[in-house]
Amino acid sequence: MSGPRVNSFFLGNSSGVNFSIILSPRDEETGELQLANCSGSKRAGDWNLDVTPGMNTSKVTVSLTRTLELCLPNATECCPSPLCTVEALQVLACHSSVVLAQLLIQAEIFANSSFTGNVSENATIIPNQAFKPLGSCPCNLTAGACDVLCCCDLECTPDLQQLFSGSCFTGVFGGDVNPPFDQLCSSQSMEYTPEWFPFLCVQSSLDNTPFLGYFYHGSTSTPEVPSFKIPLQTSPGKPFTGYTEGDPIITEEDEYFTVPQQSLAGQCVGNAPVEYLHNFDVNCLTNLESYKEGLPHDVRINTGTADFIQQNVIYRTITDRGKFITESESLHAAEVLCQNVTFAEHYKFIWKDKNIEQVNVTVFLGSLCDGEILTQRFTVEFLSLKSTNGEEPFENPGYQAGKPVRAANMNASDPLGSLNIWQPAGRGLCASATYRPVLFGVDSYSGCILEVDINEDCSLLRGNVTEKLNALIQATHIGKRDNSSYSDLNDWVEIIRLDPFSSNVSTGGLKGICPDIPANLNIHIIFAKVGAVQGIPQQQILAVQISYSTVLWQFQCGLGCKNTLSFLPITASVQFIEVPAQPPIPVTRYQKIYAEFDCNQNDVCWPQLLYPLTRFYTGEPYSQCLAKGLLLAFLVLLAAIMSNPWFSKLWNR
Repeated sequence: MSGPRVNSFFLGNSSGVNFSIILSPRDEETGELQLANCSGSKRAGDWNLDVTPGMNTSKVTVSLTRTLELCLPNATECCPSPLCTVEALQVLACHSSVVLAQLLIQAEIFANSSFTGNVSENATIIPNQAFKPLGSCPCNLTAGACDVLCCCDLECTPDLQQLFSGSCFTGVFGGDVNPPFDQLCSSQSMEYTPEWFPFLCVQSSLDNTPFLGYFYHGSTSTPEVPSFKIPLQTSPGKPFTGYTEGDPIITEEDEYFTVPQQSLAGQCVGNAPVEYLHNFDVNCLTNLESYKEGLPHDVRINTGTADFIQQNVIYRTITDRGKFITESESLHAAEVLCQNVTFAEHYKFIWKDKNIEQVNVTVFLGSLCDGEILTQRFTVEFLSLKSTNGEEPFENPGYQAGKPVRAANMNASDPLGSLNIWQPAGRGLCASATYRPVLFGVDSYSGCILEVDINEDCSLLRGNVTEKLNALIQATHIGKRDNSSYSDLNDWVEIIRLDPFSSNVSTGGLKGICPDIPANLNIHIIFAKVGAVQGIPQQQILAVQISYSTVLWQFQCGLGCKNTLSFLPITASVQFIEVPAQPPIPVTRYQKIYAEFDCNQNDVCWPQLLYPLTRFYTGEPYSQCLAKGLLLAFLVLLAAIMSNPWFSKLWNR
C-alpha cells in the first residue's frame, strides 16, 4: 500500500470471527514470516483496524493514524524523511483460535509535499477563439508528459522527437494553427492556378486566417433531467379539454399514470405512461431481488374535465402459482425468503367521448420466494360506456393500435386462422415456447433456440426450421378491417409468400455445416388510413408479404467439444409500413420547370447569378450595390466600344 488507508473484503459469515492486526510479522534476523497467532488486537502501533460486517461480505479497513507531514526544526510526531513509513503488517481472521484467513500488507508511504512559494492571484486570460487561436499545439493532450507524434509538444525532448520526427501530426491538430490558405496571394499550395488568380487573390496577414474558430467551443447549457411530471393542459378559468386517442392519462398530481409495458427492445419499462384508448397485454419477468412495486392504487385519475376519480380496486389471491413461476432454483428450506408480491394487474377504463367515467382494477397477489422467476402480467382495456350499459357499442371498422390482426384460412372448413409470434419462456427453447398474436401497429421481434445435433442432415434441418416458422402463420388471408366477414372474400387480402432462396451449395460431406437455413421469418404488413369514425382514424390493411432470410449454420464447439448439441436461433419479425391511402398527385410540367430555379432544391441557383446586384446580397445597402453595378456596366460598355475597330479610326481622325 502507498496511501494511509487500504480496504479489503472478507467473504463469508463474519459472526463469531475475531479480526486482529500484527505489526512487523517478519523475523528481523532471518526475514522469515513469523507464525501467526490470534492474540492480537485491532490496533498495532500507528495502525487501526476497522471491520464493517455485512450479510455475506465484511469490509476490512486498515488505516494509519499518524500525520504524514515533513518535520520542521524541533518538531515531533512527523516524518523525518520523505519516505515516511516502511512497515509490514498482517491482518488475521480467527475463529476459536483457528486462523481462517490472513492478509499480508507491505506499506511504503511517502510524506505529503506542499508548495511553499508565493501564489499569484492573476487569473489566466483565455483569448477569444474567434480572433486568436486558443492553443498553439492542439495535439498536446497530456500535461507533464510527451505526446507521441506531437512535434510541437514542448515537453518532448529532442531525443524523443527523433523517434517520430518523420511521422508528426500535420495540419491544425499538429500545431499549424495559422496555415496559409488557398485564397492567399502568396500561397503556392494550389496545383493549378487559373489566369485570373492574381486579380482575385487576397492580400492578408496570417492573423486573419479562416481557421480562426476551428476549435470554437460555442455556448453550453445545463442538461435538463427528463421528468414524468408535466403541466396540465389547463389555464385559469378554462377546463381540461379532454383526452384524444394516444394522449397519456394524467393523475391528480399532474403526473403520468404509469403501468409496466414492453419497450421496442423487448424489455419491460416500469414507468411507461398509459395512452388513452390503447389496450395492451404484456408479461414481464422479475425475481424477488429486482422486484419493485408500481404506482399506488390510491392515486386519483383525471377524468378529462379537470375532475378526479378514485380507482375501484379488488384484491385476489393466486392459488395456482405454476402459471406464473417459470423457473425455480433448488434452495434449502431454511434459507428460502418469501414475500407477498403482485402477480397480475388488470385495468379496465370505462370511457365516454373524451372522458374517463370509471377505473376498475383487479390485483392478483401471491407469494414469491428467493430463487424463483416470476412472469408478471399487466393488462389495460378501454371499454365504451355504451357497451357496458348494454347499448349498441361503438363500432370502428378499421384496426386500432394494439388490437390483434385478424387471420383466416380460406382453404379449410373452419376459416378461423391465426398470425402469431413466439413468446419464449425458461431457457428460450422452441420446444417450450408459446405463441402470442401479432398486434396491429406494433413492430415486434421474437425468436427461440433450436437444438441441433452435429450429425444433423441439412435437408431435414431446413424442413424442421421451415415447419417451426410456418406454424406461426396458420392462415392464407389477412382481414382488411377489424370487422372483416369470413363469408365475404373481398374483406380479406391474400398473404404473399416468397419462398426461401436456395443456392444449392454442397458442403462436401462435412459435418456440422449447413448453408441456406431459413432461420429468419419476415412479415411485412402494409396499411393506410382510409378515413375516420368519430374523429378516430380508420386504418385498413392493404397487403401482407412473408419472406425468409437464410443463414449459414455451423456447429459451435464448446470446451473440449464434449457436447454434440449446438444451438440455432430462429427469429420472426413483424413490420408495419404505412402508405398513403391515395397515390400522390403527379408533378405538373410547371412544377418541374419551377423546381429547376428553386435555390433550395438545386446546387446551381440561376436567380443568384448576379449575386451582388440581387436582393439576396445583404453585405451593403442595395443602393450602393446598384450604383457600383451600373458603374461596372458602364466600364464594360466603354471597354467594348473602345476595342471596336471603327472607334480607333474615329480617334485617329
